Amino acid sequence: MTNDLLGRHRAVLPDWLALYYEEPLEITHGEGRHVWDARGNRYLDFFGGILTTMTAHALPEVTKAVSEQAGRIIHSSTLYLNRPMVELAERIAQLSGIPDARVFFTTSGTEANDTALLLATAYRRSNTILAMRNSYHGRSFSAVGITGNSGWSPTSLSPLQTLYVHGGVRTRGPFASLSDDAYIAACVDDLKDLLGHTRAPAALIAEPVQGVGGFTAPPDGLYAAFREVLHERGILWIADEVQTGWGRTGEHFWGWQAHGRNGPPDIMTFAKGIGNGMSIGGVVARSEIMNCLDSNSISTFGGTQITMAAGLANLNYLLEHDLQGNARRVGGLLIERLRAVGAQVPAVREVRGRGLMIGIEITKPGTDEADPHTAAAVLEAAREGGLLIGKGGGHNTSSLRVAPPLSLNVAEAEEGAAILEDALRSIQ
Repeated sequence: MTNDLLGRHRAVLPDWLALYYEEPLEITHGEGRHVWDARGNRYLDFFGGILTTMTAHALPEVTKAVSEQAGRIIHSSTLYLNRPMVELAERIAQLSGIPDARVFFTTSGTEANDTALLLATAYRRSNTILAMRNSYHGRSFSAVGITGNSGWSPTSLSPLQTLYVHGGVRTRGPFASLSDDAYIAACVDDLKDLLGHTRAPAALIAEPVQGVGGFTAPPDGLYAAFREVLHERGILWIADEVQTGWGRTGEHFWGWQAHGRNGPPDIMTFAKGIGNGMSIGGVVARSEIMNCLDSNSISTFGGTQITMAAGLANLNYLLEHDLQGNARRVGGLLIERLRAVGAQVPAVREVRGRGLMIGIEITKPGTDEADPHTAAAVLEAAREGGLLIGKGGGHNTSSLRVAPPLSLNVAEAEEGAAILEDALRSIQ
């Protein structure tokens, strides 16, 4: 049945639609931190549909909210008042840390970033965008145009002029050997120099932890230092929290808070985990920025009642059960366990991350050269052991991405670490 489905998939869907594994999986159902495939195999899920099943599979509170809302009304568009949308917007505005915040809902992180770019360029009357090397912000035409990762950038054509800044990858590049303070100073000097050679940009867009880039991050405080430079010139800061938001990093509710010395971002985007699988994305911005558009707009599917009901139930569960604290505690145990294993495997260049957002970079032993073949082999071995993980990385996709639901318990973390240990040792 799976082979038949694969053939049908290949016959009707685009060739560039990526599938994991030599024998792709059809996932049929899930519960908690586990999923099952069409053959009845059970897996511990450490990727959550790309960091999207944030709390748990088939979370009763969310499924109940979706079912009850579906029995009333599923959709009406933004042309009508929508109580669940207003209620979720109020919660997110308060949690965002952005003063006088306004919230606009979309259906994805891509659309959220696309909207943020529209707002920033309209507000600043500039189509120049600063972005980070190794970044990823979605698959729309504008988002691809600012993506600093060649593996996910299929065209150089863009409505935007994009300039790339140093700093998103701490352990690679010309400043990697510096101390954290010196690294930040060098990146700030590079930013100042760059701004001296261009017309004033609209905004800097940055992921606090680069997701598709392999869960890389700068030293804490880099974007706060950037903000001083940007603020002097009126340039906006867009924090892309599509993967880092909602407490996943454990230490903070939002990734930008590790860089919050000079206040919150001007614009923040979110998506993925808030819907726990339902299609929710959005933008939060100061009212003067959000309201800068001088024409009408709507969203047919952004903020529809059924997704908003899911988001409210999911957010309530997240906060009531302190899943941010759980990510900090269980994620801390998991990353230390994986670092201990990685120290014994020559192909592991680095184990990095925070909370339940962990990257394992695979290179050819003794070098910094990416090894996507070996990374793929680990991915396959983990699956054979009953564990699903992801991959990414700007240097030829050789980083493994570990991002379980935030309700992961210690026993499941130990089980997943043991499977990953066997998978990593199998490549030696």
